[in-house]
Amino acid sequence: MDVDLSTDLAALAPLVAPLISGHSDLAIGTRLGRGSRVVRGAKREFISRCYNLILKSTLAAGFSDAQCGFKAIRADVAQRLLPYVTDTGWFFDTELLVLADRSGLRIHEVPVDWVDDPDSRVDIVATATADLKGVARLLSGFATGSIPVNMIAAQLGSSRLSAAPGSLLRQAVRFASIGVASTAAYLVLFVALQGWLGAQAANLIALLVTAIGNTAANRRFTFGMHDRGSAARHHVEGLIVFAIALAITSGALGALHALVAEPHRWLELAVLVLANLVATAVRFVLLRGWVFHPSRSR
Repeated sequence: MDVDLSTDLAALAPLVAPLISGHSDLAIGTRLGRGSRVVRGAKREFISRCYNLILKSTLAAGFSDAQCGFKAIRADVAQRLLPYVTDTGWFFDTELLVLADRSGLRIHEVPVDWVDDPDSRVDIVATATADLKGVARLLSGFATGSIPVNMIAAQLGSSRLSAAPGSLLRQAVRFASIGVASTAAYLVLFVALQGWLGAQAANLIALLVTAIGNTAANRRFTFGMHDRGSAARHHVEGLIVFAIALAITSGALGALHALVAEPHRWLELAVLVLANLVATAVRFVLLRGWVFHPSRSR
């Protein structure tokens, strides 16, 4: 636990109970689950949620809060799992949880009451940089097989082999292919509607039409979702993601018109293409880490 006791110790018994009973292999406190009560600034809240979203979208993490300083692990599990954890800094607990998750171990989550320490000495920028390097290292290790999750699972006697998600590379290629087709359709619609409706309205309609088709295509071909019962939720959340993409592209277009009174049509197209590249990256992270994340379909 954190030495400053940011987490209320009333959650200690619920944390260790599933380990004592044999229900779980690890237990973690979560500040992002239902029932949690958290007091902290907007900046730390935003950074925490973005970090966990990155873990879900890149490593398909099945847990909600990697860095809450309130965790418990069975001794026998720790003895076998810790030798494979190489980080000795702030990324240590994330690496431990990802390895446990990929090895099929059971991770129990406990909602906690957590109060931020305003006198924290943590360097957020340095920590975030080290964490992103750690994520990249794990991605490389899983891709090359240098992190032997199947062997770890076998050693731990896990009830199932590696819980590896769908290949990030394969999903990224399919997402990119659908994105190229969507961008081409978007540009055709934008050019066709621009002279009639103006740049902003043309951008809105073109992006909306292509976003609906894009979500449907990614749902089936990129993330392999076939459950009709969740289709409505996926499309609603896809529209939320669309709104974020719209804010990015419209913001870029608005900035261009603020800087250049009457920009050339091709300059508008160039700016929108660049903005769409950024919006596409954001969409992939949100779709993989939120809308179509495997834990939401269990």
